[in-house]
Amino acid sequence: MMPQRIIRQPEEVRCETAAADARWMLAALGAARAAGDAGEVPVGACVVSCDGNRLLAVAGNLTRTNCDPTAHAEIIALRDAARVAGNYRLTDAIVYSTIEPCAMCAGALVQARIKRLVYGARDERAGAVHSQFRLCDAEILNHRMEIAAGVLEAECRALIQEFFRARRNSDRMK
Repeated sequence: MMPQRIIRQPEEVRCETAAADARWMLAALGAARAAGDAGEVPVGACVVSCDGNRLLAVAGNLTRTNCDPTAHAEIIALRDAARVAGNYRLTDAIVYSTIEPCAMCAGALVQARIKRLVYGARDERAGAVHSQFRLCDAEILNHRMEIAAGVLEAECRALIQEFFRARRNSDRMK
């Protein structure tokens, strides 16, 4: 007797991917909230194995805390994930970011050879994935990654908007 073949319908695959994306974006949102609570711009990122079963790193912004302009959540998460993986190339990894990465972070994603980027809300002013530049899938570069945008977009956008709204209101009170 031949073993039974299981055929997955495309909808099932999409549902599983959507559930995993939401799960890991919630982890990134947790890091973003922690960063915001520490007075940082509330951006969070996590790096996960491609099978979605292993969290390699999670981080929030630390630019003010560390007095380091490169201490964006994505950069810190990439550094930590590379240490865990024992390789600066993260070819079998997915990065989740609450906000569309800036030019520095998008460049780092390309250099790390990330397989897939998932982000929440667009950054219309400085986004370097879709909004202002297209660094992660530029034909001129030697690496392009799969990109998914808009995962938990409303939650990601609300978090950053509330942070800047509160900052503006605080500035007015001074």
